Amino acid sequence: MSVPLAEKIRPTSLDEVVGQTHLLSKNKPLRRIIESGKIPNMIFYGSSGIGKTTVARIIADQTHMRLHKLNGTSTSTAEIKAIVEEVNSIAGYNGILLYLDEIQYLNKKQQQSLLEHIENGDITLIASTTENPYFYIYNAILSRSTVFEFKSVEPIEIQKAVKRGFAKLEEEYGQKSTIQEDVVEHISLTCGGDVRKAMNSVELCYLSAELKDGKREITLDLAKDLSQRSSMKYDRDGDQHYEVLSALHKSVRGSDENAALHYLARLLEAGDLISACRRILAITCEDIGLAYPQSIPIVKSLCDIAVQLGLPEARTPLADAVVLLCTSPKSNSAYNGMNAAMADVQAGKLGDVPKHLQNAHYEAETKKLSGASGYKYPHNFKNHYVKQQYLPDELAGTVYYEFAQNKNEQAARLYREKIVAEDK
Repeated sequence: MSVPLAEKIRPTSLDEVVGQTHLLSKNKPLRRIIESGKIPNMIFYGSSGIGKTTVARIIADQTHMRLHKLNGTSTSTAEIKAIVEEVNSIAGYNGILLYLDEIQYLNKKQQQSLLEHIENGDITLIASTTENPYFYIYNAILSRSTVFEFKSVEPIEIQKAVKRGFAKLEEEYGQKSTIQEDVVEHISLTCGGDVRKAMNSVELCYLSAELKDGKREITLDLAKDLSQRSSMKYDRDGDQHYEVLSALHKSVRGSDENAALHYLARLLEAGDLISACRRILAITCEDIGLAYPQSIPIVKSLCDIAVQLGLPEARTPLADAVVLLCTSPKSNSAYNGMNAAMADVQAGKLGDVPKHLQNAHYEAETKKLSGASGYKYPHNFKNHYVKQQYLPDELAGTVYYEFAQNKNEQAARLYREKIVAEDK
């Protein structure tokens, strides 16, 4: 069976690992822990192909403990039970190191079966996950582990691995290669921070290159044809989905149209038109709102057009919507007011609806009910306004909405002050 290039050049020491300098450089926390030889329970969190498994294997190689490797996608309760049974055996005399890849796929019962032995130190757990551990891993395991976040590898770091990959292939196949300028940089930029994907591209480029004068000629055009569309790290059911949506939302809120267009492009390139439309509509009401209320029907119309057109044409009306929102004045006053009102309701601050606001089906009945009359019809008064209590007695005078400092809301504030002043 053919061994992937990424496996062939997998680092065997911390100094060979590319990226993760925030964890593995000299005097950084994870490196100090590894060099101490006293390995605690750890969880490595980050996307695929960025070194989690590599670092875990290096740690395993440096320990004298009994090593077991499991993958959460395929392991069974019986396999976990068999490992636990070794705890008090000769095999587990020096302790057991369990490397558990993709721990998020283990159910709660499987994770709990390890808990007692992790806590007393019989088993040392090194787990890796591509999903947010605080959402997918049992809290009791989290509380007994240290979480280290691995980050996407920078292109300049990936270039080292790409060069090493080409050198390894030349050695293995006994054929030199001529690598056109910018090939290494292109592969490093288009792999989306994933070293494994970069190695796949390297291997494809080398094996499919034409022979010229006994050498494999690797051109930039070939690299462009074979490089995966992997700058698109996106999973509709995973963290990347919510991270990109969050980044789009915060970029619009921050009035950065260039960043917002970038994240919109990532959503649309992944074919996620519906999520893009839903988030843009939410942004319009939450972050622009009453500062430019006309943006709400405009953006709704643009999103409707986008859905009717479908991709790729939908990108134009959505780009219009995003740029419009980024360059519009911002206000979250109604959003904040609603949150404050919801907080009171959820806290049980309710009270009875004032009698004069209660529904009365018949005029005669209204007059019979004690206190049910007395409602003042605003349209019968100057400026269609008259002061009266609308909130329950327990909440009378409570202010949820505050006029924000923008042209529209300040105009509304001045109008309100005028009609209140004239109601005397």
